[in-house]
Amino acid sequence: MKRLWVCLGLIVCGIASAYATTGVAFVHGTGDQTDAYDNYWQPAMVESVREGLADPANLLVVNCDFTQYMWTSGAAGCLATQLYSFIQARHITDLVVITHSDGGNVMRWLLSNPTYDSRYPAIIASIRWVDALAPSSAGTPLADAVMQGNVFESALGWLLGYQNDAVRQQQTSWMAYYNQNFLLGTAGRPALPKGFWDVVGSNVDANPFSSAAHCGGYADSVGLKITRAWLDDCSDGFINCSSAGAAGQVWFYDTQAAQGGNVLSHNQSRRACFGLDVILRNDLG
Repeated sequence: MKRLWVCLGLIVCGIASAYATTGVAFVHGTGDQTDAYDNYWQPAMVESVREGLADPANLLVVNCDFTQYMWTSGAAGCLATQLYSFIQARHITDLVVITHSDGGNVMRWLLSNPTYDSRYPAIIASIRWVDALAPSSAGTPLADAVMQGNVFESALGWLLGYQNDAVRQQQTSWMAYYNQNFLLGTAGRPALPKGFWDVVGSNVDANPFSSAAHCGGYADSVGLKITRAWLDDCSDGFINCSSAGAAGQVWFYDTQAAQGGNVLSHNQSRRACFGLDVILRNDLG
């Protein structure tokens, strides 16, 4: 449906695709990553998606310091450096970007501010679309709780980090300000220059007798089930569905596409759980 939406009425779409050099880039969420391949996404996810590339070398796993504000040199600057080097070195003309959580905000900064960095226009031109997995586009109440220094500050260190700038940025009122003034794609704002397609997680399965609860790590499922008590009924344990679907367009809710109608917790939406990896792999075609 997504590809149909993009190509509808464009007779040349198939011809252009035949001559494009397709690549995929994985953009992690909050945290200072030096090995996102192993530690954030894990090989099962990355390698499964890689199978959808005609040239398996056309893959980039970004490693940046996303504990910083999205516009900084360590965040958007680092992302631009790695994406630009990748598209230039591999001659990528058809880039699918897969983001998770706050990585969607950093990517959206780049898409929304093409004059901020001389490399941004070339990167934007190369992008087909962004697959945004559980993006925190409208922030999360958990970031508010962490910055207030209550019990969440210690309880959520494993999930969100502590009082760093990326957490501060994801406070709901802060994201409302950024969305209104600096970022595109949310209600009442101009559209993003390229598609930003949201995958929304709606619940957390922490039943110890459910095999689904163990995908991606049972301890994480339990932690997210606990934090979900402070979120909306529709949430993935970290962000509300309304935040995940706030920018761009909703591609699908977890139960609509995941194998067995399973839900995707915030942790599972970056893992090869319930066929998500296959969905992303097929999206490269």
